[in-house]
Amino acid sequence: MTFVEQFRDIGPAYLAAERRAGIEHFASAGFPTRKDEDWHFTSVAGIAETDWTTLRDPSGQVQLDDIAPFLMGLDAPRLVFVNGRYAPSLSSRRLQDGAAVEQWLTKLATPTRDAFTALNTAFMTDVAFVHLSKVEEKPIHILYVTDSEAAKGVTSPRTLIVTEPHAQATIIESYVAIGDATYFTNAVTEIQVADGARLDHYRIERESERAYHVGTTEVRQGRDSRYHSFSFATGGALARVNLYTVLGGEGSEALMNGLYMLDGTQHIDHQTRIEHAAPHCASREVYKGIMDDASHGVFNGKVYVHPEAQKTDGKQTNNNVLLSETAQADTKPQLEIFADDVKCTHGATVGRLDQISLFYLRSRGIGLEQARTLLTYAFAADVLERIDQPEVKEALEALTLERFVGDGAELVAAG
Repeated sequence: MTFVEQFRDIGPAYLAAERRAGIEHFASAGFPTRKDEDWHFTSVAGIAETDWTTLRDPSGQVQLDDIAPFLMGLDAPRLVFVNGRYAPSLSSRRLQDGAAVEQWLTKLATPTRDAFTALNTAFMTDVAFVHLSKVEEKPIHILYVTDSEAAKGVTSPRTLIVTEPHAQATIIESYVAIGDATYFTNAVTEIQVADGARLDHYRIERESERAYHVGTTEVRQGRDSRYHSFSFATGGALARVNLYTVLGGEGSEALMNGLYMLDGTQHIDHQTRIEHAAPHCASREVYKGIMDDASHGVFNGKVYVHPEAQKTDGKQTNNNVLLSETAQADTKPQLEIFADDVKCTHGATVGRLDQISLFYLRSRGIGLEQARTLLTYAFAADVLERIDQPEVKEALEALTLERFVGDGAELVAAG
């Protein structure tokens, strides 16, 4: 059955109109194609042409031992979802509900935002809602797990994060797989960062290498707010990660960093948009990509400055390294500026490993493969150093090293 045929008007009454608007928008618009400017480098034919089944029943197959490798050693409260449904036996924090859910849900990521957000709105079930009213000393981990029971299934994770003024917190949002099933994760996250609040947001995508993943994050920032994000993407046959923020209050700041690593025939596409809608705001963006074999990495980033956003200070950088002759990278950093008193720059690079550095390492007695690994890891480590949360930083450094060297291996530098 098609998605339209599978649609059922379920859930709370206050969402009925939004669900209906979502499925109607999708029925009208359909999946994007490469004729759409935002999807020029990425084809979703693999998603559009597959007969997916929407998953509604929770799986009871996943145990605590199964998710332990994905917890990164964190002493943190967590919400765990398996195949899109809340798993209380795996969670250490109860699923919340309240007036704030109705107030904010679908307000930032509206049902007609795009085809994938429309689908998520129509089919979302349990919502991960985090309401922050103070300074949280420990990070909060939201873990979305997909297992082998989800083969040829689609899940629609929905995350809602709402801060009160001057609240501070670290949120870790992870998408992981147990097994190598083919499935489709269509995730949407809405984040409201109130005046004077600070939110550090880590988004980790480690799906099955046969999976499809589309994730959209919509952020709105108040006056003097700070939103710091880090995207780590290594999984999926096809993954698309969208991150959009609006700096809507004077003096707000957005810091967006990311690392994506691909091999085989993987395709990972990052699209970002930082919208400066108020004066005296700052944004910094650094994304790095590493492509091996016949993989394809895409970065499409835009900084948009409104006429009233005077004194904007924005900088955007995307660097890519190709480890094979058949790997590809497409990058498109963009600035659209409608204010005259701003300081904005952008830049992008695509290249091979530095041959002079490679020659130097080899002249010191380091073999070719280890020299390549050292340089590749150093390229990735530059952006990993921007992670403030120690446990997350250590875990992602280990995953990066394992990606290029293998589990349990070490890098040895020569003097």
